[in-house]
Amino acid sequence: MSDSFQDARKIAFDWYQVNALRTAAVNGTYPEKWYLALGLAGESGEVTEIIKKHYRHGKELNTEHLREELGDVLWYVTVLAASNGIDLYEVAEANIEKLRKRYPEGFVQRG
Repeated sequence: MSDSFQDARKIAFDWYQVNALRTAAVNGTYPEKWYLALGLAGESGEVTEIIKKHYRHGKELNTEHLREELGDVLWYVTVLAASNGIDLYEVAEANIEKLRKRYPEGFVQRG
C-alpha cells in the first residue's frame, strides 16, 4: 500500500479525532472513564434497538437514525481512546492487522 494512501487514511482519522475531542474535554479534562464506557454501551444499545425493531418488529430500517447512533458510538470510542492516550488511527490499524492475521484469505463461512 502506498505511503500517500496510508497518510490520507491517517489524516481522516486524525481529522475526526481532533474535531470530536473539541466537544469532549471540559477545561482540558476528559470525562471519567466510567462515563465514557457507559455512554458507549448505551449508544451501542441504541444501535441494537434499531436493528432489533427492523428485524423483529418489521419496522423499516431508518438508515439516517442508524447513522446518527453509529456516530454517537464513534464519538465515545474516540474520546475513550484519547482519554487513555490511544490514537484512533492506531486502533483502526491494529484491528485491521489482527483481522488480516486471523482471516488471511478473508472471511469464509464454512458448512
